[in-house]
Amino acid sequence: MASMHSHPGEQAARHPIRLLAIRDTPLTVDEVFRAVGDDAAGGTALFVGTVRDHDGGADVDSLGYSSHPTAEAELRRVAEKVVADYPVRALAAVHRVGDLAVGDLAVVVAVSCPHRGEAFEACRKLIDDLKHEVPIWKHQKFSDGTEEWVGA
Repeated sequence: MASMHSHPGEQAARHPIRLLAIRDTPLTVDEVFRAVGDDAAGGTALFVGTVRDHDGGADVDSLGYSSHPTAEAELRRVAEKVVADYPVRALAAVHRVGDLAVGDLAVVVAVSCPHRGEAFEACRKLIDDLKHEVPIWKHQKFSDGTEEWVGA
């Protein structure tokens, strides 16, 4: 059977999931960007989620993330679904747990695909599904003394 792809570089990558981690150490954009480098990719989309100083009109004083023991397995399931649904050459996703300060990187995800549109769509799907399905919870403490838990 003839391949639908006219160039070998447009065939599916053998091991597109390059980096998946939930860690309590600072995240870097460079690590994630390097992980998704692929000579056959014409587009790379990268999303960085940072801790902001407010939520829902309230000032955030501090924030911590915690995860369920199954979180990395769920992250892998989400990543595998994105790889199955899009022409992903390379994918990486890291999420921070522990105490974070305003401005810290909370999550960094990236996807490389043959074309930019696919990369944008796959990256959007990856971050949206990660936020909705991976059991990671955010504990926010507000300046008025109130607290809130948010998460999948």
